Amino acid sequence: MIKKIKSSTIAIVILLLVVFALANSFTIIDAGHTGVVVTLGKVNEGVLQEGLHFKIPFIQRIVRIDNRIVKLEVDTEAFSKDLQTVATTLAINYRVDTSKSYSIYKNIGAKYEDVLVVPAVNEVLKAITAKYTAEESVTNRSLISDGLIEELNNKLNNIGLFVTDVNIINFDFSEAFITAIEEKQVAQQQLLKAETEKQTAITNAQAAAETTRIKAEAEAEANNKIKASLNDDIIRSKFYEKWDGKLPQAMGTDSIITSIDGGAAKQ
Repeated sequence: MIKKIKSSTIAIVILLLVVFALANSFTIIDAGHTGVVVTLGKVNEGVLQEGLHFKIPFIQRIVRIDNRIVKLEVDTEAFSKDLQTVATTLAINYRVDTSKSYSIYKNIGAKYEDVLVVPAVNEVLKAITAKYTAEESVTNRSLISDGLIEELNNKLNNIGLFVTDVNIINFDFSEAFITAIEEKQVAQQQLLKAETEKQTAITNAQAAAETTRIKAEAEAEANNKIKASLNDDIIRSKFYEKWDGKLPQAMGTDSIITSIDGGAAKQ
């Protein structure tokens, strides 16, 4: 009886071991991932693609590498061309080349992001930021982003990492620099306002002068036309229109005044 119990127990244990071994003989690689096979601590060349795969239980293990586009946020500081401190937050989109998954894991390990990507981002950002002043960094975000993508790919592509996009989330500067920029903007606005008012005054003065000139020319032309149209008959006619019918009381030349009735008197 005891022998039967022992035999049954051993059979159950063996069955459980077989089931456990079978369960560990297969692995599933999810879509967008590759599997790196490690046999007794040694990384096998090549990778497992998505799907069901056989592996040797207890001898092989599978390390899954995400080959989809991964987003990484990096907070870092750099110096601008004019030696201003620029605190920057970057959003980096990158992916791992499926064919290089095993070599990345073999040479760098699973923490390739911390070992390779983040240091590369810091190094490239410092180099590019040094080409621009602090103000230019703000106005040339797209150029800086494009430069980051190009330089990061130059550093990482051979390893098997590809940067697809870089977004500059934020640029932060010192309080003193921000205050200086605000004061400069206020001064520029005041200068622009003064220049606008000056131009407006000049334009108004020119318009007034032009109006006066046109009016004077019109009056002169009118006077010339009137003058040209006058003759003795018209002048005599105008005189009679204005005369009230009374003759002058006296007419004289030099020191002699002759009265209307013919008498003369010395002055």
